[in-house]
Amino acid sequence: MRDSRFAVFSVAFVACGTGAEVSRGPQVVTDTVGDTIIVRTLSGSVWGRDATLVPELSIGEMDGPEEYLFGRVGSIAVDDDRNVYVFDQQAREVRTFDADGGFLRTLGGPGQGPGELQRPEAMALLPGRRVVVRDPGNARLQVYGPDEESLEEWPYVAAFYSNRPLWTDDQGRTYVAARDLSDSSGFGRDLLAVFDPDGTPRDTIVPPHGNFEAETVTAERESARVTYGVPFAPQAIWAVHPNGRFVSGISSRYSIDLEVPDGVLRIERVYSPARVFPREADHARARTERGIGMSVPGWTWDGPSIPETKPPFTALLPGQDGRIRVRVSTEAREVENEGHDPDNPLSTPFVWRSPLRFDVFEADGTYLGAVNPPEDFSFNPSPVFDGDDVWAVSRDDLGIQRVVRYRITLEPGP
Repeated sequence: MRDSRFAVFSVAFVACGTGAEVSRGPQVVTDTVGDTIIVRTLSGSVWGRDATLVPELSIGEMDGPEEYLFGRVGSIAVDDDRNVYVFDQQAREVRTFDADGGFLRTLGGPGQGPGELQRPEAMALLPGRRVVVRDPGNARLQVYGPDEESLEEWPYVAAFYSNRPLWTDDQGRTYVAARDLSDSSGFGRDLLAVFDPDGTPRDTIVPPHGNFEAETVTAERESARVTYGVPFAPQAIWAVHPNGRFVSGISSRYSIDLEVPDGVLRIERVYSPARVFPREADHARARTERGIGMSVPGWTWDGPSIPETKPPFTALLPGQDGRIRVRVSTEAREVENEGHDPDNPLSTPFVWRSPLRFDVFEADGTYLGAVNPPEDFSFNPSPVFDGDDVWAVSRDDLGIQRVVRYRITLEPGP
């Protein structure tokens, strides 16, 4: 049944945190279909022009005190007082810093004893400045309280290792990546195990679009069976929103669903698709052939054609403020691979680099605008977003990692 309330409107706003008044807002169409409210941006934005990220604080050094030397940052988090929590996956510990970057304390360390971490994967924050770490190596969630002596262990069965984030919501629930290995594909499907704030297992849920099958290519020989995704093919993309519900979409079109108490808010935007250049497609196909050829020698591409355009988005990043950041696809250019290793069959003399860019939406679907981060900005691990502040990992030319706090700032305009 269609209950359609159709409206087109333009909104004028003052850009948050920029001090710049914008005279023309986005052109928006709204519609209601059943319990789904659709907010579609036809053109324009609240900010009126693109924004960039200006660094304000950096934590991490190439040389210096040990607590400022990061091996491999796996997660970052920020509490209400802007204290920064950095999970170093290589060191198997969490280091905490105050809002000015001053070191406070270290949590964890390698091992299997109380409070120790065996093979940790991700970290998040719970209310009351509690830190939770997913550690399948010890088959538990390790929880650290605000006091040195405060430790909790929440057992869980880890059937696999995951590079998914560890999510928590504003009710203090924790969402742990799991896998259903009984489905017919043989590869398993994503699940999330949900824990109450006291560590009691609450439920196991299936993320949205669990039945979506992305395009793949598969090679088999004797006991070897290798499957790769088709480059630039649409994917089912989802994340846990701070409201405890999902934000998700299938990236064949710019359409993103945010689950809300009364139904679904669907965010759509008119956009120009990013092209896949013929040489870029050839490079992606050859890389896939080399990857599969390591297990099935001599395999050549026999899959579907590589798309001529990229999916509109590649990641969904909800912030602590409820806003949704959408990492969008951009057109790439071919550049020399400074780290080319002739002995590595997957390494090539030239690579294709795409500029980073993300769209920002309010939780009601209002399109604020796009942000162009600097080249050293990394989306892995997931940045922390809160209003106009962004905390993310930065990597310099030597590969040194730092955690940087940025400020969203409008780019110069007329």
